[in-house]
Amino acid sequence: MESEQLYNRGYCRNSYNSIASASSDEELLDGAGVIMDFHTTEDDNLLDGDAASPGSNYAMSNGGGVASSSTHLLDFLEEPIPGVGTYDDFHTIDWVREKCKDRERHRKINSKKKESAWEFTKSLYDAWSGWLVVTLTGLASGALAGLIDIAADWMNDLKEGVCLSAMWFNHEQCCWTSNETTFAERDKCPQWKSWAELILGQAEGPGSYIMNYFMYIYWALSFAFLAVCLVKVFAPYACGSGIPEIKTILSGFIIRGYLGKWTLMIKTITLVLAVASGLSLGKEGPLVHVACCCGNIFSYLFPKYSKNETLWRSFFAALVAAFVLRSINPFGNSRLVLFYVEYHTPWYLFELIPFILLGVFGGLWGAFFIRANIAWCRRRKSTRFGKYPVLEVILVAAITAVVAFPNPYTRQNTSELIKELFTDCGPLESSQLCQYRSQMNGSKAFTETPNRPAGPGVYAAMWQLCLALIFKIIMTIFTFGLKVPSGLFIPSMAIGAIAGRIVGIAVEQLAYYHHDWFLFKEWCEVGADCITPGLYAMVGAAACLGGVTRMTVSLVVIVFELTGGLEYIVPLMAAVMTSKWVGDAFGREGIYEAHIRLNGYPFLDAKEEFTHTTLAREVMRPRRSDPPLAVLTQDDLTVEELQGIINETSYNGFPVIVSKESQRLVGFALRRDITIAIENARRKQEGIMLNSRVYFTQHAPTLPADSPRPLKLRSILDMSPFTVTDHTPMEIVVDIFRKLGLRQCLVTHNGRLLGIITKKDILRHMAQMANQDPESIMFN
Repeated sequence: MESEQLYNRGYCRNSYNSIASASSDEELLDGAGVIMDFHTTEDDNLLDGDAASPGSNYAMSNGGGVASSSTHLLDFLEEPIPGVGTYDDFHTIDWVREKCKDRERHRKINSKKKESAWEFTKSLYDAWSGWLVVTLTGLASGALAGLIDIAADWMNDLKEGVCLSAMWFNHEQCCWTSNETTFAERDKCPQWKSWAELILGQAEGPGSYIMNYFMYIYWALSFAFLAVCLVKVFAPYACGSGIPEIKTILSGFIIRGYLGKWTLMIKTITLVLAVASGLSLGKEGPLVHVACCCGNIFSYLFPKYSKNETLWRSFFAALVAAFVLRSINPFGNSRLVLFYVEYHTPWYLFELIPFILLGVFGGLWGAFFIRANIAWCRRRKSTRFGKYPVLEVILVAAITAVVAFPNPYTRQNTSELIKELFTDCGPLESSQLCQYRSQMNGSKAFTETPNRPAGPGVYAAMWQLCLALIFKIIMTIFTFGLKVPSGLFIPSMAIGAIAGRIVGIAVEQLAYYHHDWFLFKEWCEVGADCITPGLYAMVGAAACLGGVTRMTVSLVVIVFELTGGLEYIVPLMAAVMTSKWVGDAFGREGIYEAHIRLNGYPFLDAKEEFTHTTLAREVMRPRRSDPPLAVLTQDDLTVEELQGIINETSYNGFPVIVSKESQRLVGFALRRDITIAIENARRKQEGIMLNSRVYFTQHAPTLPADSPRPLKLRSILDMSPFTVTDHTPMEIVVDIFRKLGLRQCLVTHNGRLLGIITKKDILRHMAQMANQDPESIMFN
């Protein structure tokens, strides 16, 4: 194991045996990736202060107490101090410390479960409560996802008209039971009325077009205005996709309120409004935020929420969510996938060439989008324009609505657009994209000859798709990052699907008119069904999404989940890998990592390589120009001196040493824990004064008889802080922080304390090595 090798080479030391002897790095953090309750509650808090009775404490200080035989990492007392062991907002979790606390809690439960039936019942409750939490999370996530999709579809159609027979039906549902529609115009039924029909009493003509145009803009602006106002007033954390923040939170950074009930409620409501407004955004990214909020909120229903859930529990939560989603059937196709496709033509080896070209386009689009969007978001942060988020949303929504309405491919819901682009032409399709010419009967929607020349409808659709492609590219750059819930999956897939469909139709027509070329001669006979334009749209969607997110295998799985197209793994992988390679040539960051860096979140990307040859002593603090390291001695400080150190510094923790002369390390105490423990002792213990001696040792130091009562703070001391030597390469230090989730580590030389390295120090150093501003890491 890599951590054992580092330990044996002398680079790092940790006295907690389970860390040094773990069988795998993942075992140390086998729950860090799925934690929703990302801060410690009072019920979970086992890191207690000294809450023993005054008599017993005073007896111990005079040598009359019995020394504890416990060899545990932490001192556990009967009465926990509320707040000790928790973290402040915008601070980093020490995963090693949390893991130790969780293991100790498990040991206590297992040791007591045979004592009585009640203790056995408590152990069973502890065992199944985690499963119950993820079950509730899956139920809530699936239900909210279905309701959001249904509500967004209804409000999106509300911009164009209303169903008189049932106001809660969208356009498609309104015409399901109508007997007065034709097959060619099955979306036109007397039950559905456009706004022009309701207001002017006529469905056709310039006046009707202008009225529908006006009402479309009115509803779009109303939805966008309501969404941004709700976010600004009630839950500012509900804006954006949430994925950069969720990744940062799961890495151990605390953002209080980001997963709270207000954020969940407002994000759910405003996500529907934002999607219905027609802005170039999606709902898949924000749904991740919604699901995490559900998990965090449900965890509060239990006194304990285990922090070492495994991938099986995540799978179980996804299973429950899928079951609920299938029950709701929000897509109206009795399937779990959003864009179900079923192609009847296999792909051919020659088609890898256009598939790879789509991958190149996806990589170029991803690189261009990331740079352009980050530049715009940085400008928003640094100029006065960012101070008016409501105005920005209204302006972008107005431009989007005005430009989108004349083009049917930008007017319709983006999910419906992608579905139409993915669909292969058949006898049930009346789309303009399927208006091919028949050599015998002129132009009609579908002919029995699979390879057929494009008709006027297809050429008109091609021009409209080209304009839609330009429109989507521009508006997505300015939309992602607005102060409304905004996802990026659907807009990126739409751009790729448009480009893919255009390429697919071009290759199809090339094969029809030049079937005697050597490229088509061997496998594409006259009249054969050779090219499937819908497949090209699906491949293009995956390529563009890969170019933006830089995902590979997981992205192909996501496309499988969305489309159900399992047999096209090779075209998808070829396009996605090409997209990633092309995008990485311009920069290795995906859009979410770029936004993490823009916002200054302390996130260590596991994919980012550190190849510099610096050492720990070059990164640690204090540096040569800095004041000496603030430390605490183990038994010769008074309460007043300790409070003075805390008030004069802003550090989050302090190393505890034997003495200033020896500089031998004893442990590490957090600033917050010290402050809470002192306040608690003053409230609950008599005789604690400003000149009371503070000690972190097991036994109190020898004091004069007239000395005030001493204060023991051993219980808040981490007696096995992670340490590295000053000659440890920073490449190894960075790897340790990534794999163990450390908050800080201490630097020693021959056992003497030299300095400290925090997660923020590492991020600053990495930014400096990359010729970036090291002060861009803005959070503690």
